[in-house]
Amino acid sequence: MSNLYLKFLELLISIVDKSNKNLIIKFLKNKTLNKKIVVFDVGAHKGETLEIFLKSFNIEQIFCFEPNRKIYERLKNKIKMMNYKNVFLFNYGLGSKIETRSLKTFLDTSSSTFSQIDSKSNYYLRKKKIFNLFSNKFFSEDIEAEVSTLSKFIEENNIKKIDILKIDTEGFEYKILKGIADNQFKDIELIYFEHHYDLMLKKDYKFSDINKLLTYHNFEMVFKIKMKFRKTFEYIYELKKK
Repeated sequence: MSNLYLKFLELLISIVDKSNKNLIIKFLKNKTLNKKIVVFDVGAHKGETLEIFLKSFNIEQIFCFEPNRKIYERLKNKIKMMNYKNVFLFNYGLGSKIETRSLKTFLDTSSSTFSQIDSKSNYYLRKKKIFNLFSNKFFSEDIEAEVSTLSKFIEENNIKKIDILKIDTEGFEYKILKGIADNQFKDIELIYFEHHYDLMLKKDYKFSDINKLLTYHNFEMVFKIKMKFRKTFEYIYELKKK
């Protein structure tokens, strides 16, 4: 696939998702009330969400995590070029334990995942067909990537609060939430994540497991929206006020 065609597809996806993103950002802005906020961007990719947050919020700090080395280097250069002083980037993923994992990468790098892939699922075959219009290399390669836990990062960096925890990790969100210590949930105000219901990703959990975990830690669902043309929803959970 030519780089031009890939860029066209990325632009098309961003256009399709723009209305949803606008609603999400509006909701989050109402919740944060223009205060200076600390954001965790887990699955930072090329900085798409980073740029939206920097443009839309009064940012104190943003901590970005991207396990794909090539994408990480690209984002690092962008952060340096834009001279973002309050953005901190880390070249590893987050999960339920410290380990080295296989990251399955695609030509469409936004689809890269630590989860297992069902290459016979209808969603996978349909997506492959679209991306293979100009290439026969929809799937790229398996690469080794480091994974740590949010609990470890919070402890080592003495993080006192997280106003928005954003998770976009293609079927790994439950693992990330499991990597938060019980006593740390109370310092998180909003958790914003997407969850896939298509069968392309083989997960050992269901959405009900995420909901049960967050409900147990005194969070409630306050926002839900379906992503266009996909069996994927975006959710926002908020810590209940005492």
